[in-house]
Amino acid sequence: MSTARKIRWGILGVAKINERVIPAFAQARYAELLAIASRSSEKAKQAAARYGIPRSYSSYEALLEDKDIDAVYIPLPNSLHASWTMRAAEAGKHVLCEKPIASHAEEARQMVAVCRRKGLALMDGFFWPHHPRTSRLREEIDRGVIGEVELVRGSFSFLLELEPTNIRLQPELAGGCARDVGCYPVYGALWVFGRLPERVFATAQFMYGVDVAMQGVLDFGQGKAALFDCSFRLPFRQWLEIVGTEGRIWVREMWLPSDPATFVIEHADGRQQEVAISGVNQITAMLDNFSLAVLEKRSPEPAPEKAVQIMQVLDALRESARSGQPVMVR
Repeated sequence: MSTARKIRWGILGVAKINERVIPAFAQARYAELLAIASRSSEKAKQAAARYGIPRSYSSYEALLEDKDIDAVYIPLPNSLHASWTMRAAEAGKHVLCEKPIASHAEEARQMVAVCRRKGLALMDGFFWPHHPRTSRLREEIDRGVIGEVELVRGSFSFLLELEPTNIRLQPELAGGCARDVGCYPVYGALWVFGRLPERVFATAQFMYGVDVAMQGVLDFGQGKAALFDCSFRLPFRQWLEIVGTEGRIWVREMWLPSDPATFVIEHADGRQQEVAISGVNQITAMLDNFSLAVLEKRSPEPAPEKAVQIMQVLDALRESARSGQPVMVR
């Protein structure tokens, strides 16, 4: 294993999510932030000055031409994820792309194919899979602490000012709450069951051509299912419930945990056990996990094929919400 140096990163864009991601670099063991780019030279310079980033560029192309950059983080609007991921790969950069990885599944497949062909790492930017609490949850599920899992329920919602200028509400930028926050409980369900659902059914509220609230069912066959909701019209909620034949696991803050990050195991006989894991920044963990995979010349986990599966389900959910009919996942 080669860890003699850190992976040197650049960021394409000055998105608001950077306010959370950039500080996480300071704690990283295997990652250092070298550059940031914006289509506005002034915005790039301001971001670099604010966070102490050594280099700023007035175009994304210029950053990709920097031979000192090993990997890029792409926090651009959803509709730009595929094109800039593939351009970054053609420039020889590993890519961590903000979730959802693409606008739809076919784009995601193209992104994976280009990065595979170039021998480069690709991963979507979900934070929660990298928190050690998640691996502990996996252990408890796999050892059967709640029996056989039959049902997963998950939510992610927050109140958004529903103005059409918001990029989350613009169909041409692949907006909508399913892509923005619904992808979390959808991914959570896929992660718990370890496979794609057979079919889905969804209902939604639409505004400006995008979904602003959605509720759905993911049918995993054999009577196993996941129920989820996401919304820009409901208060902040971000939980996951995993229900088995002998109890349930309740994670009140699944996607953006406080410190300590906790979950509760409730057994069928009434016994309860709380598990708490402290001192972890899940964004730093994500950056380090990705960077270490690059240093060790292996594919990062989760693999990009997981991101494709999420898009397959999101595509089916949007189709179902529009048609009012169940849709097979393909």
